[in-house]
Amino acid sequence: MAKGPITVFGGTGFLGRHVVQELFDAGHAVRIAARRPALPEWAEPGDPLEPMSIDIRSESDVSRALEGACGAVNAVSLYVEHRRLSFDQVHVEGAGRLARLARTQGVTSFVQLSGIGADTSSRSRYVKARGRGESAVIDAFPKAVILRPSVMFGPDDAFLSRLADLTRLPVIPLFGQGETKLQPVHVVDVARAIVCLMGATPPERRLFELGGLEILSYREILELIMAHLERERRLLPVPFPLWQLAALLVSPLPGPPLTRDQVIMMTEDNTVGEGVGTFADLGILPRSLHDALPACLPAQGSDRPGSRH
Repeated sequence: MAKGPITVFGGTGFLGRHVVQELFDAGHAVRIAARRPALPEWAEPGDPLEPMSIDIRSESDVSRALEGACGAVNAVSLYVEHRRLSFDQVHVEGAGRLARLARTQGVTSFVQLSGIGADTSSRSRYVKARGRGESAVIDAFPKAVILRPSVMFGPDDAFLSRLADLTRLPVIPLFGQGETKLQPVHVVDVARAIVCLMGATPPERRLFELGGLEILSYREILELIMAHLERERRLLPVPFPLWQLAALLVSPLPGPPLTRDQVIMMTEDNTVGEGVGTFADLGILPRSLHDALPACLPAQGSDRPGSRH
């Protein structure tokens, strides 16, 4: 086992929390680096867990978080820009800074979390920043591993819970015809993949794309959730130009419920490509959304229109 700790940047986020637990369970000492760090609820006195307050825009903060570390995971993410923080600051400059300082400090393993579809030429500012961030990381740390998961799900996630909220509406609007393909992946499976990549034997591949067992359309995912929650709703196709208009109208709101980037991303399939590392290369069989849904989204009982429940 490596001597130094593994620093998980964004260690209190949705993915970061699971990465911390899986690394700990595998016998690693873990440094939890976040703006508001906290020990996990399951932590006990004496556990090799070290919370550390950092801002990835700060050279000194990042350097301090990497001091003596043998590995680092960048799970910091920003999904909506605001006046104080941009995609470039987090996904490009921040990622590049982490990789550069990690190499300077002798960190041997570095995993950069990105996303399927990351592309420097994308119309989406978010997706473009993800692509540029990958380039910045590889330039600074050539042996870094880029990890691109599809949309992640799990208990208390944003993905399934938001779709479940949509099923409370009498009519559910679809992005286009709802035919965009997704390959939902369980957050714990992604965390376990990271543990494998932090092992003593470095992977031959430097780019991995992780998706679950099933490729489902957006419509099929909504139908699956409705069946699980025993809710019958009409699905209404909505043209993408109308979604773009809606995103423009709500953009001035703080924390808008819909962004232009989200609409753009829903115009393209989000599935594992060819010629990349996958779960199979790591010896992991990912779970399916069908099988994992009951544990991730407990049913609340029937909620059909006209029902008293």
